[in-house]
Amino acid sequence: MQQLKLLYTKYKEIIDYLIVGVLTTIVSVGIKFGLLFTILDATNKLELQIAVIVSWIGAVIFAYVTNRIFVFHSNNKNYFKEIVKFVSGRIITLLLDMFIMWFFVTLFRLNSKAWVIIVTLISQVVVTIGNYVLSKLFVFNKKDRSIN
Repeated sequence: MQQLKLLYTKYKEIIDYLIVGVLTTIVSVGIKFGLLFTILDATNKLELQIAVIVSWIGAVIFAYVTNRIFVFHSNNKNYFKEIVKFVSGRIITLLLDMFIMWFFVTLFRLNSKAWVIIVTLISQVVVTIGNYVLSKLFVFNKKDRSIN
């Protein structure tokens, strides 16, 4: 038990980010699957991208709040600048997510429910890693964490 506590203390930020990342992924995937398996159709290119964008918006709102509070413990009083940087980074990974979904689901026609799930999960891993790097280096970097 002591070893786990030491590991958590040593890698607290990464572990907290992974926990928040899993929860953010659940929000994102829940919205995406909720849309694609009810009112939108994954075989329709436009509807597929609408589902990706709507799920992204829900996930970004959730991710900003949880990353700011629980992961990076930001005290930055310049919320606007921080939010713009956060959303800008997430737009980059949104485009990456859209490209991955288009490439496999649309271009390669892997549009069955099983493939949509598999491709979505793979894309989420890539996006989560990208989001951490962008958040760590550009959004919640140490010099901006306590700006008043």
